[in-house]
Amino acid sequence: MSARPNLVFLMPDQLRPDFLGCYGAGFVRTPHIDQLAAEGLRYSRAYSTSPVCVPARAQLLTGMNPIRTGVLDNGVWLRPDLAASGIHTWPELLARAGYFTAGIGKMHFYPWDLRHGFQHRVIAEDKRWLYIRDDYYHFLRAHGERKYHGIEHDGYLENRGAIVNRLPWELSVDHFVGQEAVRFIDTYGGEEPFAMMVGFPGPHCPYDPTQQFLDQVDPAQMPPAAPYVEADTAITRQRNIDGNKRWWNQVDYTVFTDAHKRKIRQHYAASVNQIDVEIGAIRAALERRSLLDNTVIIFASDHGDYLGDHNLIGKGQYYEVSCHVPMIVRGGPVGVQDALVELTDVTATLLGFGGGEPVHPLDSRPLPGLGLPGEQQRDIVFGFIGGGQMAFDGRWKLAKYNTGEQHLFDLAHDPLEQHNRIADPAVAGELRRLDDQLTRTLMRSLQESHHPERVYRVDLAQDPIFGKEGWQRPWPRAYGTEYD
Repeated sequence: MSARPNLVFLMPDQLRPDFLGCYGAGFVRTPHIDQLAAEGLRYSRAYSTSPVCVPARAQLLTGMNPIRTGVLDNGVWLRPDLAASGIHTWPELLARAGYFTAGIGKMHFYPWDLRHGFQHRVIAEDKRWLYIRDDYYHFLRAHGERKYHGIEHDGYLENRGAIVNRLPWELSVDHFVGQEAVRFIDTYGGEEPFAMMVGFPGPHCPYDPTQQFLDQVDPAQMPPAAPYVEADTAITRQRNIDGNKRWWNQVDYTVFTDAHKRKIRQHYAASVNQIDVEIGAIRAALERRSLLDNTVIIFASDHGDYLGDHNLIGKGQYYEVSCHVPMIVRGGPVGVQDALVELTDVTATLLGFGGGEPVHPLDSRPLPGLGLPGEQQRDIVFGFIGGGQMAFDGRWKLAKYNTGEQHLFDLAHDPLEQHNRIADPAVAGELRRLDDQLTRTLMRSLQESHHPERVYRVDLAQDPIFGKEGWQRPWPRAYGTEYD
């Protein structure tokens, strides 16, 4: 592989690793993703430290944690004067380094047609945003079709969001995204290398595969949902119910039976099958153009999905099924890497392969085991979203929420997170250790989050220019320009 490989970042939305064959799922067919894992490095302990769509994506763009970006929930986005603040996205930095950058599929930007450094964009946004006039909207119109809300499908409410898509596979959004990625590979004629991110809107709800993929999944093989411990998450469960009743979903999960959960899991697995087919087509296009041997492929997801575990649906808490994500890198060493890594480490890894030099300090690190400069293994990962915080050292996980609920789980002996040790005096030392590290990281990030508002870093009292009338405060204060 040359010193400047092509870069392809594949990111399905809301995909948990235990629904992939390469992570041990024997009930789902993912041969193409499994092949990437067999030919690359599969990370067994990768975590989305902000397991909500928009905060996770803001982290990936900037390599900064959500306290520093300010993007802590789905209703917030990066500041419009981002570049003036000295913060540049990885597509911008790779473009500066001589790459042609392409963003295809779901990105979840506000506004939705921002580029954020992508020189080429084909947009197919969230399945829930029906009124966005993106490229997928125009594709459907050209075929006499339109986007459909889940509620326009038979059995949507009764099956808790599990449906058979009204659109044929050829018109489905994940197929559209896959084909547009293939089209880019087949037609790209530039001399410089390319860096392409492919954002699949699935298998995010609604759980809407087409029938031919649904027929390939046996619901009897679906693993059962992790039990619900009411004392741990009673408030969270009620919020989960209330949030899903809103217009975007309109599903009432007050009654959420084992049968509902099995059906949802069947439909989710079928949606994963569909995406696997598209990934196979993207790989085939790289082979057809003789590009595969000089392309680094990174596969990951922004977060997982409860799928009924803990009697919840969606994501947002720091349970394993919400924050544990797949991570595969093809184009370097082969094997399994057990180091603790974060989703946002994809940012530093892309820049490391492409030679993009960050301007602002990153929370992201190059993924270990790839031989990139700056590799450094993590002893602990920290998570932040608007409603919660986490510290996880690979065994002990502390999670604190604005509901007042707090969890301390020992993953070594409690992988399904059923036994909350938060009040157990026998492990009070572990609690204090994690809480201390989490608090210090939070305080440091809070200070760094106000860098654009900074007037000086060390001392301005002896500056004669400041002492004159009419001195103008620099705004925003960009990284690399602070007073010494």
